[in-house]
Amino acid sequence: MHANIVVLPGDGIGPEIVSATLPVLEAIAARHGHVFSFQEHDIGGIAIDRHGEPLPASTLEAAKNADAILLGAVGGPKWSDPNARVRPEQGLLAIRKALGLFANLRPVRPHSAALGASPIKSELLEGVDIVVVRELTGGIYFGDKTRSATDASDLCRYTVAEIERVVRSAAALARSRRGHLTSVDKANVLETSRLWRDVTARIMREEFPDVTVEHQLVDSMAMHLLSKPRAYDVIVTENMFGDILTDEASMLAGSLGLLASASLGEGKTGIYEPIHGSAPDIAGKGIANPYATILSAAMLLRHSLGLEAEAAALEAAVSSALDDRVFTADLAAPGQAVGTTQAAQAVIERLG
Repeated sequence: MHANIVVLPGDGIGPEIVSATLPVLEAIAARHGHVFSFQEHDIGGIAIDRHGEPLPASTLEAAKNADAILLGAVGGPKWSDPNARVRPEQGLLAIRKALGLFANLRPVRPHSAALGASPIKSELLEGVDIVVVRELTGGIYFGDKTRSATDASDLCRYTVAEIERVVRSAAALARSRRGHLTSVDKANVLETSRLWRDVTARIMREEFPDVTVEHQLVDSMAMHLLSKPRAYDVIVTENMFGDILTDEASMLAGSLGLLASASLGEGKTGIYEPIHGSAPDIAGKGIANPYATILSAAMLLRHSLGLEAEAAALEAAVSSALDDRVFTADLAAPGQAVGTTQAAQAVIERLG
């Protein structure tokens, strides 16, 4: 296979974790007879500095023609003014919308070697295997906004079609796993959530009768996610609730540096990125954890390129490195950490 992968390093530690991941993908390609070509483009803060906008037209055009997109991170103190006309995060929102990437998949499967790094009791984490599916292109983040000297508003709006497509994606994933879908809303208060619940119930009844569905209010879900995480398989929710719950769920894994994500639409092209931010406090030090980016690359192999065996081999190599306690500073005891490049090299050495 020949695949064209657009690389968007972004800001902060983004360039470091992406540059550490590309040799891993090249090693996979060499072992399995593939050719991956990489095109690097700007997004986020670096794009604002170089082009005056967070998503240059050249970046979007390249992304539209790519087989897959690997992204590092965007943002940082330099561009953190929330009242600024252009901000790095606008680039992410715009590229997701332009590519029609409406479903954000975030798997959470704590690794046994890293359980001690989580603030949650280890006995609650053993056997946890969750995928959160967050609707990504609708809701309050994209609704009409107003601001005056005395008030402000953000419109939260969802259409039936937007809800149907993300619920179908999540239900199909649940069907391929343990057959249990949890839909999260705030139907006791919000009209958009009442629509969400009604549409979800209909889709599950008519199209996925073999998948068990339960409905949870977002406030109780925030509690249950930490008190009984083993009870959940696939969780689907709207944009803002998903943004909050996925960051909460990251605490189950012990480190943000272990959690990958995929943003998918109707086609094969997707954006793959670690869920952590740009970590400007450690940028340039060579100590950032690359495992989440490498695991995002595994999701890229699986979902955009259809290379299941290669994806599984890459995930197994990361798991083996963690088994051998090849830990970066976010996981290691003082004085026992390896750097970004060394961690990525450990994965390459363990590829089958």
